[in-house]
Amino acid sequence: MNVTVFGTGYVGLVQGAVLADVGHHVVCVDVDAAKVECLSKGDIPIYEPGLEPLVKDNFASGRLKFTTDAAEGVKHGQVQFIAVGTPPDEDGSADLKYVLAVAETIAQHMERDQVIINKSTVPVGTADKVRDKVDGVLEARGRKDLRFDVVSNPEFLKEGSAVGDCQRPDRIIIGTSSRVAEDMLRELYAPFSRQQDKMIVMDVRSAELTKYAANCMLATKISFMNEMANLAERLGADIEMVRQGIGSDPRIGYHFIYPGVGYGGSCFPKDVQALIRTAGDIDFDAKVLKAVEARNEEQKTTLFQKIHKHYQGNLAGKTFALWGLAFKPNTDDMREAPSRVLMEALWEAGAKVQAFDPEAMEEAQRLYGNRDDFSLCGTKEATLRGADALVIVTEWQSFRAPDFEQIKQQLTEPLIFDGRNMFEPKRMAIKGFTYLSVGR
Repeated sequence: MNVTVFGTGYVGLVQGAVLADVGHHVVCVDVDAAKVECLSKGDIPIYEPGLEPLVKDNFASGRLKFTTDAAEGVKHGQVQFIAVGTPPDEDGSADLKYVLAVAETIAQHMERDQVIINKSTVPVGTADKVRDKVDGVLEARGRKDLRFDVVSNPEFLKEGSAVGDCQRPDRIIIGTSSRVAEDMLRELYAPFSRQQDKMIVMDVRSAELTKYAANCMLATKISFMNEMANLAERLGADIEMVRQGIGSDPRIGYHFIYPGVGYGGSCFPKDVQALIRTAGDIDFDAKVLKAVEARNEEQKTTLFQKIHKHYQGNLAGKTFALWGLAFKPNTDDMREAPSRVLMEALWEAGAKVQAFDPEAMEEAQRLYGNRDDFSLCGTKEATLRGADALVIVTEWQSFRAPDFEQIKQQLTEPLIFDGRNMFEPKRMAIKGFTYLSVGR
């Protein structure tokens, strides 16, 4: 099948590459000429395990192409994916200007019946807005003879495992009332449903809400567990024991119940805010979602609070080794990352930061530039030299078995603040460390 994907960001690039890999012929359209040129040369703008070889192989095979020519893209695709960003406005609502701009572009160039698939995360009712936009442009062109369907097909990709999630989806949500569109999507996704039918077909608005509900549910689990961690600290309990105790209940499970310093990234913060805004627009007070967001924002400050308390507020002139900048492992994404909240608080208090992350160094440099109180180090060990304490913010696999003797020798005192509970407190005590973690 010929497929067009508008947007070569995180979702569009992964989806386009995976569809090409199973044999579809995919054209990815982007307005950024420099980005298109880089992609055509095999330079991938984001870090995602497995994505680079997938893009290069399918580009070399001719099944994947990148262009700025929107007319070419519309002409090519039997289906048109909209996979552009929906950044939050100042009030937290999703900004649909890019989605509607693509809808207008498709309508300007379409010369045959089309299935328009909204892959972007959008508020309930967006399909109606896309439909109205396309209708208006076709009427102005005098082409009301052309018919089209607008389908909601939300993505459920996790950064760090997006390629695998796309290749082996848990479910494929299709929001449409059109048999023609449903049949087209069944053909498109047939390679991903060979062993079992993973497609769930529903009305458009339910599909749009499903995406937000899923992310908000996961965010709720994280915020709930962080709330329990704060209780555990004050009650003298161990949140890691509690986690094992509740996770063994199959109704709860172990996913997304790890305590830490809050969630970040491009999805959870934005989607919780957007659904709160949507609820406000229909005069509904989303109390649970507001509490989820409030707990998460406060949780991002808890690591600094521990540091501040330990030093009795005397942080000026202190130097901290920071392990982890990305909001989670296996990505270079620092959007809404807890590391940013921590570093900015440390700088404001007069402290210095020596940081390392396996993938997010360039992003950190882009965000903060050159500062006298911020050093990016080539290895995790290099951050330790002359530092007063080690602070762990992201649970990268390469941080799990460090040389503790080296850490002790390099730091001015054997002190670790662990925002991800990577080590056992008793073991750290035996090794001679003062070890402050989450909920223990």
